[in-house]
Amino acid sequence: MKAMRPIALTLLALLAFTTAAAAQAPTRLRGSIAAIDGTTATIATREGTTVPVKLADNWSVMPVSPMTLADIKEGSFVGIASMKGPDGSLNALEVLIFPEAARGSNEGHYPWDLQPESMMTNATVATVAAAPDGQTLTLKYKDGTQTIKVKPGTPIVTFAPGERSDAKPGAKVFLGATKGADGGMTAGRLLVGKDGLTPPM
Repeated sequence: MKAMRPIALTLLALLAFTTAAAAQAPTRLRGSIAAIDGTTATIATREGTTVPVKLADNWSVMPVSPMTLADIKEGSFVGIASMKGPDGSLNALEVLIFPEAARGSNEGHYPWDLQPESMMTNATVATVAAAPDGQTLTLKYKDGTQTIKVKPGTPIVTFAPGERSDAKPGAKVFLGATKGADGGMTAGRLLVGKDGLTPPM
């Protein structure tokens, strides 16, 4: 059990920036690594800008790996970015299946910045129901419940601790960076898509 503790702590620390409510979260950057030298990562963002990010001395990497609809079980703790459809129902944009060590982190339902007007729900899967176009999940969190449709083709991922060597030019990334008084960005962790995967969060 002692050997697992550093991994658990790493996962819990990571969740502080991947799933915090928008009002509390650092600046989220999505894109790819244009250059990296061990002290600075230059991120080519999805918006078309290039942002240098200073890496903390103890920076780490978390590879993001694909999962499937079948991996979403009753009792799983998930983070789902969603958008409201024309009928008012929530449709998943992506599903993150959290490692067990991160269960309960930033539980709730709040605005997210994956797309304009998107929401994030971090919650436990109470029920999984088959639907003609995928699955319908009932999610329970401390303040309520949400029902979200997950259609075939929706990106479903998880993550785990990795190696710094996984962060290389061309790799797709998602990270939370802290802006300093001088406007510069600093980050302690990079979520890197495994085998070319784009982190969908």
